[in-house]
Formats: sequence, C-alpha cells, structure tokens
Amino acid sequence: MSNYPRAFSHIGITVPNLEEAVKFYSDVMGWYIMMGPTEVLEENSTAIGQMCIDVFGKGWGSFKIAHLSTSDTIGIELFEFPQNLTPKHEFNPYQTGIFHFCVKDPDIEGLVEKIVAAGGKQRMPIREYFPGEKPYKMVYCEDPFGNIVEIYTHSYELVYSASYK
Repeated sequence: MSNYPRAFSHIGITVPNLEEAVKFYSDVMGWYIMMGPTEVLEENSTAIGQMCIDVFGKGWGSFKIAHLSTSDTIGIELFEFPQNLTPKHEFNPYQTGIFHFCVKDPDIEGLVEKIVAAGGKQRMPIREYFPGEKPYKMVYCEDPFGNIVEIYTHSYELVYSASYK
C-alpha cells in the first residue's frame, strides 16, 4: 500500500478544571459537547477501565473526561486528573511536545476578543502573511489554562500553498 496522508481524528488536552474547560471551549470556540464531564474509574470490568489501565498503568484511581468536536469533526478530548500537576505556564516553544494547536476563524479579531474576555491572552498582534497581497491573517493566543492557540483566517493549505509560487 502506498503512503497517504492520514486524517486528524482528535487531540487530548489535560486541564486543571474540566467544567471550566468545557465551558470555555464550547462558549468561546463554539465546539460541540458530545459527552459532558464524566468520571472514569480504575477498574478492569469495563472496556474503558481496562483501556485506561493499559494506557496509564495502575494506581491512578479515577479521572474526569469530556469529549467535544469542532465544526470539521476533529475531536477534542479533555482530561482532568486528581493528581494534575499545574506548572506555571511559561511560553517555551523549544520543549519537545505539542507546542500549540490552530483553529480557523474568518473573524479573527472577534475570536481574540472572546478568548481575552474569557481569561485568556493575546500573545502577539494580529499579523498578515502576505501584506497587501492576500487577506491571510494569523495570531497566537493562550487559553485560560495556559495552552497556546494559534488562529488563522484561512485554511492551512491556502496559507502555505500561496507562499510557494
């Protein structure tokens, strides 16, 4: 079988307060709540319990989880663990791991205002990719939980294919 691009299914994000995160991501980002905050117990009598033991090992006890979806059906899996470590969030793009996630909104200014009003931050001014040539804009923000959110006005393909003329 030849190599082909896989579709993105979902991303898992650990947050310090699941209820607040569900509210932020549904109210501000407009994501659909597919499954509200639910407790998962460490036990091996259900498929979900056994799967979580396989992933997390033993001794985690329980955690809370919620599932949301973007308009283009990308899943957002939110986790809150009782033993959450909530480090002081310092912007460090040089550390290995997920640096940010990006959403697309043609009303970039409006979404930035909503993020800031909900307790997040705007990390930079809104910038144009091709000033005076194309209407593509971008900005980096931070959600109230310290996760970096990039916003594009246009699709990833449009923005980057236009740069290779």
